[in-house]
Amino acid sequence: MILGKKMPKAIDAIVDAYVKLGDSRSLEGLKAQRLRLAAASRDRTDFDFSLLLGQIDNEIIAIDAGLESLREVPSHPPAE
Repeated sequence: MILGKKMPKAIDAIVDAYVKLGDSRSLEGLKAQRLRLAAASRDRTDFDFSLLLGQIDNEIIAIDAGLESLREVPSHPPAE
C-alpha cells in the first residue's frame, strides 16, 4: 500500500494498457495463456494449486472485462 491506497494488480495495469491501445489480439493471447496454465495446473495431483487457480480465474475475469470494453467501442468513429 502506498500512502494508504491499495496498489492496482499487475494484470489490471496490463489489461488497461492493451485496452488503451485497442489491442484485443494481445488480450486474447493473454487469456489463452492463462487458460493453458489453468488446465495444466488442474491436471496435476501432486500439489494443491487452488490458490494459483483462483488467481488465474481472477485474471481471466479482468481480461474478459477488457475484451468486453473493446467490443463496446466502435472500431471506426462515425462519419460526420
